[in-house]
Amino acid sequence: MKRTSRDIRTANRYEVLRQIIAESPTSRQELAAATGLSLATVATLVGELLDLRMITEVGFEDSAGGRPRGLVAVNASGGALVGVDIAETYIHVELFDLALNVLARAEQDVRPGESRPEQVVAHVAAGVGSVIARAGVEAARVLGVGVSVPGQVDRDTGVAAYAPNWDWHDVPLLDLLAEHIGHPLYLDNPLRACTVAELWFGAARGRGDAVVVNLGTGVGAGLALGGGLHRGASNSAGEWGHTTLVLDGRLCHCGNHGCVETYVGAPGIMQNLRELSPRSALLHSGDQTATVDALARAVAEDDPVALKVVQETARYLGAGIADLINLLNPEVVVLSSWVAARLGEPLLGEVRRAVARHALRRPLTATEIVLSPIPTDPVSLGAATFALEGALRSAGQRTARRTTTARSRAAQPS
Repeated sequence: MKRTSRDIRTANRYEVLRQIIAESPTSRQELAAATGLSLATVATLVGELLDLRMITEVGFEDSAGGRPRGLVAVNASGGALVGVDIAETYIHVELFDLALNVLARAEQDVRPGESRPEQVVAHVAAGVGSVIARAGVEAARVLGVGVSVPGQVDRDTGVAAYAPNWDWHDVPLLDLLAEHIGHPLYLDNPLRACTVAELWFGAARGRGDAVVVNLGTGVGAGLALGGGLHRGASNSAGEWGHTTLVLDGRLCHCGNHGCVETYVGAPGIMQNLRELSPRSALLHSGDQTATVDALARAVAEDDPVALKVVQETARYLGAGIADLINLLNPEVVVLSSWVAARLGEPLLGEVRRAVARHALRRPLTATEIVLSPIPTDPVSLGAATFALEGALRSAGQRTARRTTTARSRAAQPS
């Protein structure tokens, strides 16, 4: 897509704020070095962020024999952001300050048969209202609400184009939410949300090329290429969970057979367990979370059935990740989302061994495979950064309109 000068300015503003949040307090000189922007450009962008009250001056630091450098830091109380993680089995909502510290949380289970758009919208609206009230934040301070929904998303129109696990097609989700939520709304999917969270605060920070493997009910791979989020031509990049792993394999919700998701997503793990031990006490029929939790506890106790299920899952997952490593040559592959968090180190170890059996040696030696270090829900955190990006974009548009108006007035004859 062609980028206008306004797009570039907004991206630069976003990058400067991102660096300030990560490194507060910091100087304009350090920001220029970290972002690659000129000192003059950084000074201008810092001035704009100060005007928006998103950052604040916090004193000076001594420099070797030169003029003391002014320091800036994020103004945590300058606004609030909401991140919403809509998953197939739950809806998790978090309220953040501008330093992206969590102020309040709310969660609602999504039970089978409760996934119609109007039901999901009601849960989201209730969660957003709950966290704002619980934190005692004035509504005017909420700069936006970022919403992550599984599947393919048209973020420009706010439409959930296709969510295979719910059989959603072209659901105007943001329009439905706008009937209940009075704050600016921004939509994307968990692949992008997890990747943004890792770029800001996690294992992908400072890396040029990274893959964030999202392991939940659904499965996908968020991509950070060249140091930035890769969306693809139609915001559909990363649908790795629907690539074919086993020819004529298990039927997937998308209609194809043998997709990665059917072997390593939560339902696929349940099927792995069912095939290995149909009467296992670890299997909680119809309850993904309970089954994965039981597996995690049993692995910690060296239960042979649980260990075998994790090994079998990692065998499939490792083969799929090896393809990503051979194709993209990333510096890091991050295992993220709730299944990865619950199975943890035992899954990670098995995946590393499986990847080593399939990946080419040269790209593999350049790749680190790690668990996400983010202590909170990475999808909610990433969704909140989408709202922050939207707030910066809106502020830039207001600034541009004021500048245009001022110029037109100055050009008028007296």
